[in-house]
Amino acid sequence: MYISRRKFITHSGLGLGLGLSLPVTAFAMPVPVRATSLHAGPMTGYPAQRSANIWMQTLGPARVSIAYWPVHQPHLRENSSEISTSAREFYTALLTLDDLAPNTTYQTEIQLDGKTWSGKNLQIHTPELWQWRHPAPDFKVLTGSCAYINDPQYDRPGKAYGGGYEIYDPMTAEAADMMIWLGDNLYFREADIQSPAGMAMRYWTDRAFPPLKKFLQSTRQIAIWDDHDYGANDSDSSFVLKQSALRLFQSYWANPSYGLPGIPGVFTQCTLNDADFFLLDDRWYRDADAAHLSRGKQMFGKAQMDWLKNALLSSRAHFKIIAAGGQLFNDDDAYEGWNLYPEERQDFMDWLQNNQIRGLLFLSGDRHISELMRRPRPHYSGKHDYPLWELTSSPLNSSPAKGDANPYRVPGTLIQARNYCSIEFLGKGAGRHLLLSCKSTEGKTLWEHQISSADLGYI
Repeated sequence: MYISRRKFITHSGLGLGLGLSLPVTAFAMPVPVRATSLHAGPMTGYPAQRSANIWMQTLGPARVSIAYWPVHQPHLRENSSEISTSAREFYTALLTLDDLAPNTTYQTEIQLDGKTWSGKNLQIHTPELWQWRHPAPDFKVLTGSCAYINDPQYDRPGKAYGGGYEIYDPMTAEAADMMIWLGDNLYFREADIQSPAGMAMRYWTDRAFPPLKKFLQSTRQIAIWDDHDYGANDSDSSFVLKQSALRLFQSYWANPSYGLPGIPGVFTQCTLNDADFFLLDDRWYRDADAAHLSRGKQMFGKAQMDWLKNALLSSRAHFKIIAAGGQLFNDDDAYEGWNLYPEERQDFMDWLQNNQIRGLLFLSGDRHISELMRRPRPHYSGKHDYPLWELTSSPLNSSPAKGDANPYRVPGTLIQARNYCSIEFLGKGAGRHLLLSCKSTEGKTLWEHQISSADLGYI
């Protein structure tokens, strides 16, 4: 039974959840008195060897829990804590499965108001405990950005901007170990960003898109944002609804953390096997792109850069993957690259070289092209002056663009069509390496490039 369309989500639930002082009435969706099914999910978040986080969203208020047990051992069945979904949390729930064993597959069963959900439940496989026992296992990570889902009522007139939704079928078939979303994971429209409720409706609508729902259930998902899932086009630190944007991001993704105590944002770090992933926030602290190139102009901000430097020094991972929404090392990026913030970028590049950080690969999105960059560095500190490698992966569903003249582009890697990328971590010992691939919407390999450990400073 559905309540009247004039009484969707009102009163203090959604409003207080977004930090508003007045009731919100614009989050208009048909909400059942009690949810008997899911609106979106289930989706697994960041990887861990002894636990798993599962995100889901109900169609209305419901008591949610998950039963789980090792495959073929139902007598070891356990239950997660129960969560009651509400309008305050956009009917989302993040449940933790604990007391798991590494390298074990678990069957799950979702309970809604004490009844078993009839949809497809997830199987969860925990990462292997390989440290101090044997070489790191091989694994695969997918990445991409710019996922525009058409909505004619709110899109600009003319040719549809989004498409290529068949891309999620080959991405699902990859059976990857994790997906890294590089920003513009959805696109707020002009009408959306006029209110927190409008932004909430964009998340609600896009997350239930059938091709995307299937992929989100296929592997672990972690994410950062860029301008279009933070605010308006080219948004910066001045966006007055950014606290609401952060609240929504936290409600819809299952990252290990969001910023640090007293330092807000979406930046975080997670580990999978012998790779540490450092996910950056290029919006919360960003000075306007149009600001003069004066001393102190920042894209990431001092607090976040201090965190990143300390985290890199503390990392013992063989591979250190740093992800940001926009391009980092393309000097000819005429749009929103880090080249518009030259002092902050140069300070970080000097720090990398002076501290001889090895194993770096940078990921970026935003540009509506994909390409691999290889940026040489001057040899003033010895053998660790390997080139800086950056993989730009874009777009998944937005319209492609033309690439600019990028002197650091590896020949043959410019893709001006919808695509996604994969990163395989392969080999043992001195032969450990990365295999980067760019693939079409049909899953066809468009190019591959291998990066050895020697290419990353291990000599």
